[in-house]
Amino acid sequence: MSGPQRTSLRELALLFFRLGATAFGGPAAHIAMMRDEVVQRRQWLSEERFLDLLGATNLIPGPNSTELAIHIGWERRRWAGLLVAGVAFIVPAMVLTAALGWAYVRYGTVPAAGWLLYGVKPVILGVVVQALWGLAPKAARTSFLRVLGGLAAVLAALGVNELAVLFGAGAVCVALGGFRKKPDGTLGVFLPLLPAAMGAQAVTLPSLFWVFFKTGSVLFGSGYVLLAFLRADLVQRLGWLTEAQLIDAIAVGQVTPGPVFTTATFIGYVLSGPAGALLATAGIFLPAFIFVALSGPFVPRLRASPGAAAFLDGVSVASLALMAVVTAQLGRAALVDVPTVVLGLVAAVLLVRFKLNSTWLVLGGAAAGWAVHALGLAAG
Repeated sequence: MSGPQRTSLRELALLFFRLGATAFGGPAAHIAMMRDEVVQRRQWLSEERFLDLLGATNLIPGPNSTELAIHIGWERRRWAGLLVAGVAFIVPAMVLTAALGWAYVRYGTVPAAGWLLYGVKPVILGVVVQALWGLAPKAARTSFLRVLGGLAAVLAALGVNELAVLFGAGAVCVALGGFRKKPDGTLGVFLPLLPAAMGAQAVTLPSLFWVFFKTGSVLFGSGYVLLAFLRADLVQRLGWLTEAQLIDAIAVGQVTPGPVFTTATFIGYVLSGPAGALLATAGIFLPAFIFVALSGPFVPRLRASPGAAAFLDGVSVASLALMAVVTAQLGRAALVDVPTVVLGLVAAVLLVRFKLNSTWLVLGGAAAGWAVHALGLAAG
């Protein structure tokens, strides 16, 4: 295998910019596209090394596919490659999402735009259901983990802080579940525990950056767990967004390519314009760059640790519980009448049973929302 110096920064930038502009379908799809490009087409990495890097992303907080891009950049050109690959992968989605944030601020209250989102919201719930369906067999694979997941769901529904639920489950799993070999999963070991609550209620640029930096620093697992963290901070604690606006933001993250975490760009724009979009994006992605740079040399030892593996089991199943609880809570804002219930059910069935591309379903939901409005079928 050729060394890092053999790949130019221009090659890295062009590849990951193209992937960031075309990678629809969520982290699993992004990772599959990266494997095709860097293992099969370009042979930059062996299959074994690619799997090593993929495993490394599961040991740290943050968006897995973005962190994999950063890892590949580090492998090919060290510090410069780390920055180029990560930024190139993020920028296309950031620009598209910011543009949609501008359109939402300007036209979001126009009835036509509202009816498009009316159809998209229930489809997004279907997308999250699909993610839950796929993750459940891996995360809750034993009776012990299923009981732990149920307890985590009850605590989350009762309003216990989401970070306490996540790391409490990890600690319980270590204490009572014994040391296990790490399963095929999506979560990583906890690094710095940042304060969970914000004191400020007004939207300021520093507080906006901090909310997203904190989230990017402690968020484990699928990008859909982002729902739980953003709802707890932005809807419940700070009152910056409504439930409906949060679903709109997640919908935008789904309909654009690249990392789902660029939902932060949209929210930042809605709350504080272009400066808010930039700071929210920087806040949520900066920890991924830091963690990849710091964790690489220690990955083999962490992966071999039975204690870390047991902790991962608990955090994995607790994340799944958080996703389920938030999905049920947000359903109240999305399923408002018979057409939206039908849209949500159809989307979930098509995604789970036939594995259709979620992007096309989101676009279809927008078209269906407009059609329901045009035909006068919606309640109210």
